[in-house]
Amino acid sequence: MKLSLLTLCLGVVLAAPITAKETSQKRSAGEIIKTANSSEWRKVSAENVIKLTLPTGAAYIELNDKLAPIHANNMRQLAKEGFYQGLSMYRFVEGFVAQGGDASESKPVKNAKKGLPAEFYLRTEAPLAITELKGPDGYAARTGFLNGFAVAQNQSQTETWQVHCPGIFAMARGNDINSGGTEFYVTIGNSQRYLDRNITVFGHVLEGMEHFNLLQRKATEGQPFNPITDMQVLADIKDTDNSEFRVMKTDSNAFKDLIEARKNRVEAWFVESPDYIDVCAMPIPTERIMPTRNNT
Repeated sequence: MKLSLLTLCLGVVLAAPITAKETSQKRSAGEIIKTANSSEWRKVSAENVIKLTLPTGAAYIELNDKLAPIHANNMRQLAKEGFYQGLSMYRFVEGFVAQGGDASESKPVKNAKKGLPAEFYLRTEAPLAITELKGPDGYAARTGFLNGFAVAQNQSQTETWQVHCPGIFAMARGNDINSGGTEFYVTIGNSQRYLDRNITVFGHVLEGMEHFNLLQRKATEGQPFNPITDMQVLADIKDTDNSEFRVMKTDSNAFKDLIEARKNRVEAWFVESPDYIDVCAMPIPTERIMPTRNNT
């Protein structure tokens, strides 16, 4: 009887962590997103969205003003000047990047800059709070999310940078770290974390990644190679494009619940629960806001 009672107690103790984990995973990721209330979402400012029109359609890119304000402001200025009209996505590396801009590096700018000081990371005097992912990371002391972007930090949380997950928007450069200014790229396929802190990342694609994946790999004789129709600030074209987007707040309770749900999937299909997710495998819910109908 004593042995049975001891065995029972040990069984309860050993099972406790699993039970706690299962209790925290009552809802699937889809259910959490579906039931998140409106206060747990933020509307993306049209001033922070760049519309890039490609041969197969438009991609919408949110700029990261917090971590790379100089690059974000310069990109807005380049778009307003019409700098990218008639240029192209001139470089495509499968599973790596699609790069666009002025391959000749000869097109003049008006008020924008061709060379910018590097913004590899934001340095703050005080620790900058993020929604942190607990667990090891091979590239940074800390990883997590800030203002809807996947980020990493040093141990003291005084240096913060956007990481090279698929679909990020970054500035190409030469050997001079301050040489980037107009030649942008979007990461395709795998994450490219080894590039972190070597180049300025200043945005990510909200919608339209398929148009980068549909770019031509090789030029066709007599045909333009991946031409850029235009690059525009969404706020400047509201009369012709009323697109609006919302992103789940990454400091919200819903997003924190979503992290736990992604670590351990509760759907019947899954048989393994790793209790872990890395920063680039954690999708940030993004939705197009559908216009309300006027029934009057």
